[in-house]
Amino acid sequence: MHDSESMTETAQASRYLNFQFGDLEQQRESATLGMWIFLATEILFFGALFTAYFIFRAIYPQAFAEASAGMLFWRGTTNTVILICSSLTMALAVLMAQLGRRKLIVLFLLLTVTLGVGFLVNKGFEYHQEWVEHHVPGPGFDYPQSRDPRHAEIFYSLYFIMTGIHTLHVLIGVCVIAALAYFAHRRRYAPQYYTPIENTGLYWHFVDIVWVFLYPMLYLVARKHF
Repeated sequence: MHDSESMTETAQASRYLNFQFGDLEQQRESATLGMWIFLATEILFFGALFTAYFIFRAIYPQAFAEASAGMLFWRGTTNTVILICSSLTMALAVLMAQLGRRKLIVLFLLLTVTLGVGFLVNKGFEYHQEWVEHHVPGPGFDYPQSRDPRHAEIFYSLYFIMTGIHTLHVLIGVCVIAALAYFAHRRRYAPQYYTPIENTGLYWHFVDIVWVFLYPMLYLVARKHF
């Protein structure tokens, strides 16, 4: 009986094992290492943008505070809550994958997708409002609320660059998680193999953490100074 169970487990493991790896644990460790290396490059990328932001903020603190006062605070706050909730649902999806609860994997992945789409829609409305109010940097930029509109434009330039790149990351994450939900529905994953879900979870948590830094940097500056 014991030999039969062992053979069954080996057969199941071979279903998920790629030929270049000795076992599933080695495969999982390699994939996880690759994801962490990728996230390290992302940290360097966003770190450069954060550095540029803090340099300009130190040079033009008043202009940045006045520009931040024009941000749509409740839009940003709503998106913060949305992403925090999506981190929870993504973590629960990983837990359900570990337990082999296929229907719950699909449920929590789809909830994460729904929250991600909610973030994108809310961000779209926010961008539209910024466009209507002529806060988009360029020839049509206008911000009469600031005594230094030229340097307030720098704030909005950094805002659109950083949040635009972050929004692209959210969009990519939503597409990948939707694909994972489809594959989970097709029984692609099991307690022996759920690495794609786990690594996508790492990516999604990174995206959420970036927003946790962006939120106070962009939306709370004015509330600190005034």
